[in-house]
Amino acid sequence: MGHFFRYLPTYLILSLLCLVLSWSFPAQAVTYPNPQLEQQVLDVLRKHPEAIIESVQAYQQQQQQQINQSRQVFLEDLQANPEAVIANSPTMGTIPAKNVLIEFSDFQCPYCAEAHKKLQDLLVKHRNEVTLVYKNLPLPTHSEALSAAKAAWAANQQGKFWEYHDALFTNQKQLGDNLYLDIAKKLNLDMEKFNSDRLLAEPSIKQDMQLAQKLGVPGTPFFVMNGKNYSGAVQLTDIESKLGSAT
Repeated sequence: MGHFFRYLPTYLILSLLCLVLSWSFPAQAVTYPNPQLEQQVLDVLRKHPEAIIESVQAYQQQQQQQINQSRQVFLEDLQANPEAVIANSPTMGTIPAKNVLIEFSDFQCPYCAEAHKKLQDLLVKHRNEVTLVYKNLPLPTHSEALSAAKAAWAANQQGKFWEYHDALFTNQKQLGDNLYLDIAKKLNLDMEKFNSDRLLAEPSIKQDMQLAQKLGVPGTPFFVMNGKNYSGAVQLTDIESKLGSAT
């Protein structure tokens, strides 16, 4: 209750701000504000700008706490029941392995392409120790990321995910429908099934994206293994140093 009274001025100020803002859209408002009341609210906001900052900071802290809790639950689930976390995601390496490396990736992300090379080296050196699990996180800023993910998902339905995955990263600068079809033909996929499966891919991809959002994944690439997470230009030695350190 003490926290409530501490932030009561903030809540009142923000409520008044929202009220003023709602009045600023006459097409959606039935009545207009009293000019005197509007000026009073604006005066309060000018005198107490720190109230808005405090409210934003409190909200950010609350959000971070929720993310931390979600990550902790995820890590516990990953340790207790990795098969459930892996679900239908593509995997590479020994199954089951002591080390499950979850990767959130975007086929149009240049940092993911660089990480892809390092992961190949990791799996060559530690193939019997690591299970790599691929999760999709196509970023909205990358125009071809979602389409590429759908094509890779369709290839996975015919057991060719990793070959398709490698080809997409190798030809990252040529992403587009022509490339997706060309790779599928070179891998001797059933083209009719490939094209129909691309239309069915989005729900599974969205599940990965929702998991990433729940975990507060800041961008791609992002990795989770043995209670640790890594993002951006990850070094192979960073991951190797945590092999076998399951918690």
